[in-house]
Amino acid sequence: MDYLEQPFWFKVKKVLRYASLYGVNRTYYKTLGQLHLRRTYRTLPTQNTKPDTRQWIGLIGCGNYAYTTIAYYLNKVSGRAIAACMDIDINRAASLAQRYRIPCFTTDAEEIINADNIRLIYIASNHATHAEYAIAALQRGKNVYIEKPHVVTMDQLRRLNEAATTAEGRIFLGFNRPGSRFGQIIQAHLNVESGPGMYNWFVAGHDIDPGHWYFHPAEGGRVLGNLCHWTDFVLRLAGNNAFPIRINPTRAKSSDSDIAVTFTFGDGTIAAITFSAKGHTFEGVKESFHAHRGNCLLSMKDFKTLQIEIGDSKKRFHNFYRDHGHRRNIVSAANNVMAGDPYDRNAEITHLANTGLLFLKTKEALDGNKEIMIKPFGENE
Repeated sequence: MDYLEQPFWFKVKKVLRYASLYGVNRTYYKTLGQLHLRRTYRTLPTQNTKPDTRQWIGLIGCGNYAYTTIAYYLNKVSGRAIAACMDIDINRAASLAQRYRIPCFTTDAEEIINADNIRLIYIASNHATHAEYAIAALQRGKNVYIEKPHVVTMDQLRRLNEAATTAEGRIFLGFNRPGSRFGQIIQAHLNVESGPGMYNWFVAGHDIDPGHWYFHPAEGGRVLGNLCHWTDFVLRLAGNNAFPIRINPTRAKSSDSDIAVTFTFGDGTIAAITFSAKGHTFEGVKESFHAHRGNCLLSMKDFKTLQIEIGDSKKRFHNFYRDHGHRRNIVSAANNVMAGDPYDRNAEITHLANTGLLFLKTKEALDGNKEIMIKPFGENE
């Protein structure tokens, strides 16, 4: 939905509602993001060819998410650390650079990938290019943060896995929900229980116009663009005993929207994800999670409220604003590289491969409307 084309009353109500959900400042930048996508320049802003020595981050892709979330949190928490940004649309690159006082902007990703002063690159371009930019950056010794999905094909997954394995740079993925406050509480409580779990996600996603770039054949559609958030979460909950995984799809005519998928994990854990995209959701993506493992029974709604019952004990948690974990996930990557904190390379690369395999095979199951059984990455062929 193009919010700028809506009636005045709709826009006012939208802003007020979002202010209650995300706070005034974040809502302000979300509003600016809508204007950012339309901004054009007769004369481009002047660039500074000599970034400050404290600016060491590059940003590839200057769309709405990069503008309202990645650059927003990096600028807010890490200071003016972004040295350069890139987009194939020079107006978007210039707009983001001007808003966040980034000295350099370009349409050539190689300028960022090859820049000596840039140590960490955030990749938030169109989905089909995520892996390609990441591979090139890793091969040049950079650290990379890849927005979801990190791959859209098995070939990309194999090549990215190889690059991550052989490169010195660290790699971080844009799956933010597990690192959110509620995500960590959920995992901590479920992990101490024994036996298989029962997990259920219900997600009402944005209605997207059929001509949206998400639906271009090369981009992976909504399963890779959206559903991967929740396939990643349930894989993390399944833990070390996840494989083999049986994937059972349920769909009508479409394999991309209004779908349900059930996963049966190696230890008997069952997880179901229902993804509905029938119309406009005024407050953005709506989601609820229910889980039962051992003595723990929990429910979470929209990352605002969480209730956990263990025997006769009942705990309630509340976030003042919605917290999907964006800030923590984005900023922790920069902090990790800057401080040289511990980094479990083997664990990170293993998860990169297996979570990518799971969402690619989930798409294959839905496209073919057939059950698929998978082993860990590298053991399926």
